[in-house]
Amino acid sequence: MLSPRRALILFAAVVALAGTTLPAQAADIPAPGEIVMSPNITHVTNVPKPEALADIHTDMAFQGDYAYVGNYYGFSIYDIKNPKKTRLVSSLVCPGGQMDVSVYGNLLFGSVDSSRNNDSCASTSQPASVKESWEGMRIFDISDKANPRYIKSVETNCGSHTHTLVPDRSGENVYVYVSSYSPSAAFPDCQPPHDLISIIKVPLRNPTAASVIATPNLFPVDGGFGGVPGSYPVGKSATTGCHDITAYPEKGIAAGACMGDGILLDIRDPEQPKVTAQVRDETNFAFWHSATFNNSGTKVIFTDELGGGTRATCNEAIGPNRGANAYYDIVGGQLVFKGYFKIPRHQADTENCVAHNGSLIPVKGRDIMVQAWYQGGISVVDFTDSANAKEIAFFERGPDNTAPALSGGFWSAYYYNGYIYGSDFNLGLDVLKINDPRTNQANSVKSRLLNAQTQESYPDHGHGHGH
Repeated sequence: MLSPRRALILFAAVVALAGTTLPAQAADIPAPGEIVMSPNITHVTNVPKPEALADIHTDMAFQGDYAYVGNYYGFSIYDIKNPKKTRLVSSLVCPGGQMDVSVYGNLLFGSVDSSRNNDSCASTSQPASVKESWEGMRIFDISDKANPRYIKSVETNCGSHTHTLVPDRSGENVYVYVSSYSPSAAFPDCQPPHDLISIIKVPLRNPTAASVIATPNLFPVDGGFGGVPGSYPVGKSATTGCHDITAYPEKGIAAGACMGDGILLDIRDPEQPKVTAQVRDETNFAFWHSATFNNSGTKVIFTDELGGGTRATCNEAIGPNRGANAYYDIVGGQLVFKGYFKIPRHQADTENCVAHNGSLIPVKGRDIMVQAWYQGGISVVDFTDSANAKEIAFFERGPDNTAPALSGGFWSAYYYNGYIYGSDFNLGLDVLKINDPRTNQANSVKSRLLNAQTQESYPDHGHGHGH
């Protein structure tokens, strides 16, 4: 039995799927915890957050039959061999936010952007102004899924907010591009201007020999965007490092979301990335947050983290162009702006809502992406026409009243082997299934690995994908 409000929302979704949209009204906002979704999405299961991990869930990675979910207190490993019966295998308590995770072989990499009194899993917070404080990358051996082992730490300038894996062509090493920002003259290991990334080289036969081998300056000429002063929502961030980089190793390219700048990189020599294009949006973008290529590597979606993820930005006051995705075509090696997309449903003023982490759904001949929007839920967007991106499916809950206001929702949403996985701050791991003629062929594409910031192509069989 549908509630009148849910029936209205589902009707709105059907109309939206037909190619038109209805204005979102305040009355459309679901009740706290109430699930609403488009008719082509099924909620398969929810696995509550493990009690051992007392903080919020963050990013995810996938390998084989396992999902790895970060948490400010550590990470968890889930068995997803049967997604309908997704189950927790183990949790490792190792505090140090935000625990952005990626996996490669028997190794799990975790980002620590939280100044600690040492590099151990028993560490406590200590100001970055103390020279002996530690932050950076942690490396774990995950060959025994029930008992992951912490094997190595690597300290990096300003810690590691996020990181990106770039395997070399020989298969002997994996490089870790470490993104971090917010330097201060008071921080001995995080000095301004910090226009750099740190590159860690990890020899796969001897991962405990991992070390920083380079700290290339990505903005040597102008130091990056100078920013626009002003409080939310007017201010625009200056560039003092990158927030996130997505690599596409087989094409030798990467895209960086660097606070005030969007950049393209040539990474054919992974030890010496070179900036080949740079773009700014001084009108609508407040904080360049993440990047995703389409399968053919001819487009980049950049996201804007307006309000830092702690504001209600999905409402009429902020509008459709701020806190949105921006779509760029790569033309002659340069980034050419084509259009914005933002979820069409207004959220409550208690709901933090912002464009966040997503991945492609592997459909031949089309560009389709699933994406998290914090308490805006999970959205599936067709951006085959870069100038007119359209939502084709969604899943969301009403305001999360299990936690303080403006502190909930989906951190990441990724498509992996037929299912969509959503990492909810407070409510755990959600598994969804999309059933839509525009995406169903993706069910036949099987992957062994998904690190969303290290894209791999899926078969396209001669279609003019993304052109």
